[in-house]
Amino acid sequence: MGWMIGYDDRWGRDIGYGVPAMCDHPGCDVEIDRGLGYVCGGEPYGGEMGCGLFFCSEHLFYSDPENEDQFFEDYEPDESHDAPLGAFVCERCRDWNERDAYEGEFKTFDPKPDIEEWTEFKATDPSWSEWRHKQPCPYDTDGDGDCGKRFCPWCGEVPVHA
Repeated sequence: MGWMIGYDDRWGRDIGYGVPAMCDHPGCDVEIDRGLGYVCGGEPYGGEMGCGLFFCSEHLFYSDPENEDQFFEDYEPDESHDAPLGAFVCERCRDWNERDAYEGEFKTFDPKPDIEEWTEFKATDPSWSEWRHKQPCPYDTDGDGDCGKRFCPWCGEVPVHA
């Protein structure tokens, strides 16, 4: 299975290396994608150690709950070349994973909305036509399923001629 485009029900947004995005860290505007290389936790949906949000390399940290003093710079694979026990995670997940006791409520960062490039692509590319027709039209203000525009990628691909 490829991870070019998928959907994350937890965060309600598209994921995969084919989805352009912004780093989810507050105040960061670095463009990334929502592929496994940027996901907090290093696994789909964040795995066991991450929140599943997406961060640039400046906002991902190596965390190993078995050895809180071990950071990525210190990691040296053993003779069996096993992967480290930890994962690349955002600072909130790093701090949470390295605590001795898990008391209180864990608070993730807020996910950022889709960037305009991705929204426009889904709204206009023919490969997303079937998907669009299954979605409610974002321009339908009265709830009748038709926005009344002459051409709308959600209500129909063919322009209505007067």
